[in-house]
Amino acid sequence: MRVALDAMGGDFAPGPIVAGACEAVVDLPELTVVLVGDRDRIEAELAKAPAVPRDRLPIVHASQAIGMDEKPVEALRKKRDNSISRCWGMMAGREVEAVVSAGNTGAMVASALFNAKMFLPGVRRPGIAAIFPSHQGPIVIIDVGANMNAKAEDLYQYGVMGAIYAEEILGVTHPRIGLLNVGTEDEKGTELTRSTRALYQASPWAGRFVGNVEGRDIYAGHVRVVICDGFVGNVLLKAGEGAVEFLFSTLKQELARLMPDLPGDAGQRMAGSLQRLKTRFEYEEFGGAPLLGIRGACIICHGASGVRAIKNALRVAGTMASERLSTRIVEQLAGTPAPAQADPRPGTPPAHPSELAPG
Repeated sequence: MRVALDAMGGDFAPGPIVAGACEAVVDLPELTVVLVGDRDRIEAELAKAPAVPRDRLPIVHASQAIGMDEKPVEALRKKRDNSISRCWGMMAGREVEAVVSAGNTGAMVASALFNAKMFLPGVRRPGIAAIFPSHQGPIVIIDVGANMNAKAEDLYQYGVMGAIYAEEILGVTHPRIGLLNVGTEDEKGTELTRSTRALYQASPWAGRFVGNVEGRDIYAGHVRVVICDGFVGNVLLKAGEGAVEFLFSTLKQELARLMPDLPGDAGQRMAGSLQRLKTRFEYEEFGGAPLLGIRGACIICHGASGVRAIKNALRVAGTMASERLSTRIVEQLAGTPAPAQADPRPGTPPAHPSELAPG
């Protein structure tokens, strides 16, 4: 299994990116990670891990990198020899089976959208799926930033792709699908949510679709796939990240205040429990967010990803590429019901950069 890794993507690249690749190839003997980026800087990082199998860490030089704060489309056009485009080009040319990057999210999505042959047959727009914790186990939220101007057909496809991902990668049996809305009643929501509900009710997936769910219902896990447009999903994702950071920093402060008064090793046990709880909420466990609806596999990592996150992203990317994920998506979308007003140009990239996810 060959995976292209954007070695220059992320807040702290290339250090933790290359280190994560080194750990991955040691633990996963079937994996080859192609490191894409500035050769000299990558070589300097590899020199810190002399015992790794270098034959499974080839380097493809890219003279440019796209910054996290750059405008995606403009950067892709000005910097032709950037590491993100090089990664996608390798997958388009079937030199690798998967792509992983902690770099500019918008550039990652745009690079895929501008290459029409990267779309799976029947997919109108790829979507980014985020993995959230719940009382029932991990759940899939899709889309969290790829498509800011979604149509009902997109949301329908996101639910189907998210459910197949939950089954094939997360091991969820017959995951139920919910539509994120402001209320559970059928009449609630926008034209988009009402049209999406109608598509599901007329589809082969009607039995899996439970209707509207509210934001407060997500962590209960009664549905294992939650669908929404990229704008709502991105707000939900980042609000959730902020809430988790606030909660655990506050608990840490309170624990530090109480520690001197706790008997024996009670404080240490409490700290250990808190750390285990926090692990359930960390993005590093799954490495990043899969971009679903493309040929091959793609994991988009958090910009602050460390060694563990990159290692897990490479593992999940390899699993996605080797499983029958894409085949099942194509088979299931072949039965997609026609929307009332279908887009006449399915599979085309967005007309305006505002549709792309932010960096």
